[in-house]
Amino acid sequence: MKKVAIVILFALFVAKVFAQPAKQYLLKPDRVFDGNQMHSGWWVLVEGKHITAVGEAKDIKPAADVIVIDLKGTTLLPGFIEGHSHLFLHPYNEVSWNDQVLTESRAERTARAVGHARETLMAGFTSARDLGTEGAGYDDVGLKAAINKGVMPGPRLLVATRAIVATGSYGPKSAVAEADIPKGAEEADGVDGLTRAVRSQIGYGADVIKLYADYRWGLNGAAAPTFTAGELKLAVEVAASSGRPVVVHASTDEGMRRAIAAGVTTIEHGDGGMLETFKLMKEKGIALCPTLAATEAIAGYRGWKKGEDTEPAGVKQKHAMFTDAMKSGVTICMGGDVGVFTHGDNAREMILMNEYGMQATDVLKSATSVNAHVFGLKNLGEIKATFLADLIAVNGDPVNDIKTVKQVKFVMKDGIIYKQ
Repeated sequence: MKKVAIVILFALFVAKVFAQPAKQYLLKPDRVFDGNQMHSGWWVLVEGKHITAVGEAKDIKPAADVIVIDLKGTTLLPGFIEGHSHLFLHPYNEVSWNDQVLTESRAERTARAVGHARETLMAGFTSARDLGTEGAGYDDVGLKAAINKGVMPGPRLLVATRAIVATGSYGPKSAVAEADIPKGAEEADGVDGLTRAVRSQIGYGADVIKLYADYRWGLNGAAAPTFTAGELKLAVEVAASSGRPVVVHASTDEGMRRAIAAGVTTIEHGDGGMLETFKLMKEKGIALCPTLAATEAIAGYRGWKKGEDTEPAGVKQKHAMFTDAMKSGVTICMGGDVGVFTHGDNAREMILMNEYGMQATDVLKSATSVNAHVFGLKNLGEIKATFLADLIAVNGDPVNDIKTVKQVKFVMKDGIIYKQ
């Protein structure tokens, strides 16, 4: 009976503990960017995982035991959303892409990805699309699960697992035709092959399906289309059956047009896109993820010194493409292809978007409310009551100086403080 009594008392204690109201935080920054516009003098109340009140100080009614966090001198924003990352890659000036795929073990690559996820979160990116493990199989699914279980800190992830390429188009490649070497993505072709690959990746846990509509397999290594328009459309139809979107790597105008005809959700890179193609994307509701930072990073690895040397052709083309994209009115997502450059430096893309001509307010929207909408992330990307408490604070006012997006002083995800 004594043991039974102890068990009952313990159960009552546990029930009482878990019945306690969720911890309440009152965040007091100088200003709040709510995902759409800036507000001076606003406060934000958080309880548990959610935002419960937002607005002027006089309208906020916190509990008596609220925990006040003074964020004087800062701007509070929704947690940034990275649109294009590769957590299983690290900068190519450290180890080439080929050698990462061919010589780094899966254990090493996963260990690196754990660190990359933490660095991403600490930089203020509380959500991210990870668009391909580049030879690390389905390990992004396990990484996502570990983050969700609280095993390790990191952003909430949308993962693409292996990504899909046309046979013969992708790397690494060998001069020995008979050599059977690992590939950076899954090869599939035609009705049966693509159907199986899309369904298989969904079965292994893909949130999005990524295909390469073109790649550098044309004559003399030129970028050229890979899948036919029919194959891309088939992949979209198969993925749509399970509610998954399809994202497409495309750097040629023809590859982009095939992807548009197929009805994809986003086009990544878009280097060779023409003004009329971007207008067509706008008409069809397809967003562009321009990855400006990756282009500049690769040029830098090849010896270009920004601010000293003349812009190389690739960077000039990216400038022209981005100008045409903005002119067309197409929806532009914030995504830098991080992994090509250092994880945790994700905001580099935001600074370049502004440098290339986008207004700072639109850059902030792109990294918050726009990405949340395009990626289907419900109750994220804005600061409003009932939304999830993914919040960050940066020094100063990023509308007046976009570079302050790198000065992250506070990070909260799901109501949990990771950086203060």
